[in-house]
Amino acid sequence: MPHWSRHVPFYWIGRRMYRKIRRIRNRVGGPAELRRRLATAPSKRIVIGAATHFDTDWIPTDQEVLDLLKPDDWSRYLAPDSVDAILAEHVWEHLTLAEGLFAARTCFTYLKPGGYLRLAVPDGLHPDPEYIGWIRVGGASPGQHTNDHKVLFTYASLRDLLSRAGFRVVLYEYFDDAHTFQFHEWSREGGTIRRSSRYDPRNHDGQLRFTSIVADAIKPLGHTSSINPAPLATLHQD
Repeated sequence: MPHWSRHVPFYWIGRRMYRKIRRIRNRVGGPAELRRRLATAPSKRIVIGAATHFDTDWIPTDQEVLDLLKPDDWSRYLAPDSVDAILAEHVWEHLTLAEGLFAARTCFTYLKPGGYLRLAVPDGLHPDPEYIGWIRVGGASPGQHTNDHKVLFTYASLRDLLSRAGFRVVLYEYFDDAHTFQFHEWSREGGTIRRSSRYDPRNHDGQLRFTSIVADAIKPLGHTSSINPAPLATLHQD
């Protein structure tokens, strides 16, 4: 259940102010900070929409600096086939299906052959009605403002979208069509998904109150990229 403080109006006012300040800070200092991290990091492992949550040796980014829907952002800092790994936790549900496909193709372009996009999204087949009420399009937990979700994924729809972008998809956590939880071992060293069966504190007593669809989208070996994806507008008819 949400923390009691989320029922207090001042919590949301403070949260909005913090986000506004962070966006301003990102616009001012973000580009130089990203270039510095890219120049000094032992490998290019990038977190999309990191905010303040990222593992050691990963490079955090936010939308103001590296926008999934703005190819010029990516070409400004990166070369095609140069990124080792990308992590995006609860990002794709904030995109339309067309935008999500475009974003996946952007990641595909900049990942090295054999590199991967690890992502997590809310699970549309979770059997708990309360969970679905939180994460459905237009949903909200008690005391919370309406979310900004545009898509409710299942394991099959997420796998289809990533496959259309060219990836080989490995699913680690998800509820199947019978609403049975499926789990396949994944390494935290490959990128931590905090809203997962193992690491979300809401699951502390063994109850799967909050899980995600967790997957790796792997760029096939031997596949190289030299240009950005097609313009976003063309994907509405894809």
